[in-house]
Amino acid sequence: MAEKPLAGLRVLDLSRLLPGPYASLLLSDLGADVVKVEDSGAGDYLRQVAPSMYAPLNRGKRSIVVDLPSGDFDELVARADVLIESFRPGVLERLVPSTPERLIVCRISGFGQADSDWRDRAGHDIGYLALAGVLAFNRAQPAVQLADLFGGAQQAVIGVLAALVERARTGLGRVVDVSLTHGSTGLLLAADAARLLDGSRPCYRVYRCAAGFFALGALEPKFWQRFCAAVGRPEWIDGAFDPALVPDVDALFLTRTRDEWNELLFEADCSGEPVLSPDELRAHPLFGAAFAGDVLRTFPALSPDVPLGPAPSQGQHALSDVLRDWR
Repeated sequence: MAEKPLAGLRVLDLSRLLPGPYASLLLSDLGADVVKVEDSGAGDYLRQVAPSMYAPLNRGKRSIVVDLPSGDFDELVARADVLIESFRPGVLERLVPSTPERLIVCRISGFGQADSDWRDRAGHDIGYLALAGVLAFNRAQPAVQLADLFGGAQQAVIGVLAALVERARTGLGRVVDVSLTHGSTGLLLAADAARLLDGSRPCYRVYRCAAGFFALGALEPKFWQRFCAAVGRPEWIDGAFDPALVPDVDALFLTRTRDEWNELLFEADCSGEPVLSPDELRAHPLFGAAFAGDVLRTFPALSPDVPLGPAPSQGQHALSDVLRDWR
C-alpha cells in the first residue's frame, strides 16, 4: 500500500466539538498522526452531548489527558508539526506560553484573533451564519453546520496544508487564523445563483412525490429537454425557468413515488436524484463502502484507505507513549 501524503506529520488537537476535530480528522485520513489533547475534567463535550457525532469525528486518533500548563506537554509541542485549538482568543497563550518557530498553530474561533468588538464574544454556527449573510439566503436555520464545516474546518485544513508547503520552503511555521464567520462568507460567492436556484423554478426544485421526495437539477437546456421527453411533456420545453409552471410539475410528481420517479429519470440522465435520508445511505451502492460498523468515513481524494477504528476514550493513550513515538 502506498504511503499516505501526510505520513509522519504530527498533529496535536486541543479543540472540542465540531470544527477542529473535523479538520484533524481530515488530516488523519491523509496520514497524519493526530493526538487529541483533553483535560481531566469534561474533556471534549461532544462525548456527552452527541456521542453518535463524536465517534465518526474522532476515529483513528489517540487521546491523552493533560491538565495545562504542563512541562511534559511543552516537550510534546516541541516535537509536533501542527497544533489545532479552538479556545477563545488569549486562552492558548496562558496555557502554552511559547511555541517553536517551526510549529504551525491553527487557531479556530468564531470571529478571528484580530481586535474587534466581536473577538471575545460567545457564538455558535447559527450566529456566525447570520452575521456572515448566509442565513438570509437559507430563509431558515440550516440543517447542517455550514459555518463549522465550511467556514471553520475546511478553511483550517486549507490553511494548514498551505503553511506546510511554506514551511518546506522557509523552515518556519506560522499562525493560521480561522474565523468561522469570515470563512463562511465564501458561501456568498454563489449569492446571485441562489436567487435563481431557490426552488422557485421548475428545472431546479425538490418535488414531493406520492411517497418521498425527488430533487431535479435540470439547469442546462439539454437536461430539461431530456426531462420533458421522459415525462411526456414536450410543451414544457420553453418553461424551465418559468415559476408559473411549478404547480403543474408539482402535480405531476405527486402521481408516482420517489423510487418510481428515480427508475424513470435515472435512465433519462436529466440531472435528478432521489432525496435519501442518512439511514438509507448504507444500502445505497454508492455509499455502502463508506461505513465500518456504525462509523461513516470521509473521502479524502488522495487517501482511499482511512483509519476506521473506534474513537478513543478520554485519556486512552499515555503521553509518555506519544513522546516515545515522536522522538
